[in-house]
Order: sequence, then structure tokens, then C-alpha cells
Amino acid sequence: MVNQVTKGIKISVKTIYKGINYRNNRLFYVFGYVITIENNSSETVKLTDRFWKIYDTLNATEIVSGEGVVGQTPTLKPNDTYTYSSGCFLESSIGAMKGFYTMINLDTFEQFKVAIPTFQLITKTTLN
Repeated sequence: MVNQVTKGIKISVKTIYKGINYRNNRLFYVFGYVITIENNSSETVKLTDRFWKIYDTLNATEIVSGEGVVGQTPTLKPNDTYTYSSGCFLESSIGAMKGFYTMINLDTFEQFKVAIPTFQLITKTTLN
């Protein structure tokens, strides 16, 4: 698990290799990840947007951005935690992801970015 804190917001990431999948006669390695967002600040914040860089050793870097996460824009009061699961398909058995969330402080209306630490996507067989 990897962790990073920005302005009192702690991001923790756990990855899971889920096996292979075929799409349109192409082999993909399937990875899942679970992200926990902890508000350790004294302010109420809302996650509004996400930005990802997905690195695949056999492919170009993919950029993914958009509103919220998994269709939600969670609000976190002080000491609240929000957890969600998602995933990605890579053409290689080795990759990585990193990015940031855009959040707004609902007390001051300040918008800020919260770093998502770089996390590795590696199959179990690659590790041996």
C-alpha cells in the first residue's frame, strides 16, 4: 500500500492483479485498485474532479480526467473516510498510475489539488 498526504487529505492505494482478459482478440492484464481518502484536516472538502496518468510499458501513456470518481463527488467532513474501487487494463504486465484529485474546501471555497501517489501495477509472475 502507498500513501500520500496533501493539506491534511491522506490518499492510500492498494492494488490487486486480477488476471488476463481478451478484448477484440487482444490480451490485456487486468488490475484493480482500492483508494481510501481520509480527511485529517479541520475543514470540510468535496472531491470534484480526477486526473490520471496511466503508464503501460508496451503502450503510450494514457491520460484520464473527468468529474468525480466512480460517478460520485464525495463530501468529506473532518475525520471522514471515503473508499472506492476501480481498475484498468494494460497491454503489458508492468505499469503504473499516478495523478491528483481536485477538491474544494467548502468552508473557504478554495480549490486545491491532492496528489495521488505513484503506484505500481505488476503481475504476480513478473515479481518472481
